[in-house]
Amino acid sequence: MPVPARPLHVLYVAWGFPPGRTGGVYRALATANAFASAGFDVTVLTADRDTFVRHTGVDESLEELIHPRAEVVRVPFSWPYPVEDRTEWSMARRLAPRLWWHARVLLDQVPFPEPVYGPWRRQLEGSALDVHARRPVDLVVATANPHVDFTAARVLHRRHAVPYVLDYRDAWLLDVFTGEQVHADRSRQARAEAEFVKHAHEVWFVNEPIRAWHAARYPEAAARMHVVANGFDPELAPIPRIDNSSTEPLRFGYVGTVSRKVPLERFAEAWSLARQQSAALRDATAEFWGYLGFHSLSDPGIERVFSRHTQDGVTYMGPLRRADVRATYERFDALLLILGSGRYVTSGKVYEYLASGLPIVSVHAPDNAASDVMRGYPLWFPTNTLEAEAVAQALQAAGRAALESKADVRRAAARFGRSFERGHQLSPRIEALAASLRV
Repeated sequence: MPVPARPLHVLYVAWGFPPGRTGGVYRALATANAFASAGFDVTVLTADRDTFVRHTGVDESLEELIHPRAEVVRVPFSWPYPVEDRTEWSMARRLAPRLWWHARVLLDQVPFPEPVYGPWRRQLEGSALDVHARRPVDLVVATANPHVDFTAARVLHRRHAVPYVLDYRDAWLLDVFTGEQVHADRSRQARAEAEFVKHAHEVWFVNEPIRAWHAARYPEAAARMHVVANGFDPELAPIPRIDNSSTEPLRFGYVGTVSRKVPLERFAEAWSLARQQSAALRDATAEFWGYLGFHSLSDPGIERVFSRHTQDGVTYMGPLRRADVRATYERFDALLLILGSGRYVTSGKVYEYLASGLPIVSVHAPDNAASDVMRGYPLWFPTNTLEAEAVAQALQAAGRAALESKADVRRAAARFGRSFERGHQLSPRIEALAASLRV
C-alpha cells in the first residue's frame, strides 16, 4: 500500500497580517488561506500583535478569517517612530530629538537597508530557522513591503536550499507613482534585490507594468516572473445588484484607505461642480469609508479636506471593519475609484468594486494601471484628465447610469467582475508550485 504524501509545508512571511490594518493585509490573508485550502500546512511569520494595536490600528474581524491550517507565529518588532508619549522616549531622544531621529534612520539600515524595518532582520531570520528546525519547510513565500521580509526566505535558501517565492505587492527600486528609479544601481538596496531575484524560484507582481519593469531589469529571471493580480474575496465582496433600485438622492461611495496620494481635493472640487450642473446630483452624497492614512491616528491634513466640503455632501464615515464591507456596499448607487496617479498603480479596491456591478467613476490619471483592469466593464466612467470639468462630467454620467441602467447591462457588469475573484489569480501559481515541489 503506497504511503500517502505528507502535506507540503509553506512558510508565509508577511510583516502585516491580521489583525493589523496595514497595506496589503487582505492579499496576505488571502494568500496564506489559499495555500492552506490547497492542502499545504502553513506557518505565517508576522509582527507581534501589539505593534498593530499601538501603531497601525486593528480589525479584529480579520483574525476570524485565518484558515485553521495556518499557524501564526508573531515575531517581536520595535517601532518607536510613531510613539507620541514622550515618557516612553529615551533620554537621548528627549534631549536631541532630531539628532536621535537621524541616527536611528542610519542605525536601522546597518542590518538591512530599509529604515524602520531593518533591525527586524535578526529576529525574523532566527524565527524562520526555528520554524524549519521544528518542522522542515518545503517552500517560503515572502511578501513585501517591507522588503526585510525577503531575508527570511533567503536565509532558508542559503542554509537549507529551501526554494522561495518573492511576492511584490509594490516595488522597491521603482516609485510606482512617478515611474522613477529610487535607488541607484550600486546601492545596497539594488544589490540586495538582485541577489533575492537571482535565486528566487518565482517572483510575483500585482500587475503587468510592474512585472515588465522588473523583467527588463533582470532579464535572466524574466521567465520566472508572473503576474498574480489582486482580486476580490467572494465571501466578503459586494453582491451584484442586478435589479436597479436606485432613486434620488443618489449615494456615491468610496471604500478603502484615504492616503495623501489620493487626489481628494481635486475630486471634491469636481463633485461640487457636478452637483451644480446636474439636477440628478443636486442632493447626492459622497460617503468615504476607511482609514485616513496608514497609522492608527487619522491624518489631520486629510481630515481638513473633508471638513471644507461637508456642505457639498462629502462625508467621512469612519473606519470600516472587513466583516462590514459587504453591507456597506449595499448603501451605494455608484462607486468612486479615486487613486493616486502612476502607470504602475492598480490598488486592491479595483477588484472589489468590479464585483459590485455598480457604476464606477475613475478619478485618476488615464494611464494608471487600474485602467487596464477596468477596460471592458460596461458601467465604467473614466476621465481623460483630472480637471474639474472632466471629472464632473464622468460623475454625472455615472449618476444617470445609476438611475437608468437596465438588468442586462448590470448582469454583464457582474459577469465581467466575476473573472477577478482572487482565487482565479492565485490558483494557477499555487498548483504550479505544488507540482514542482512534488517532482
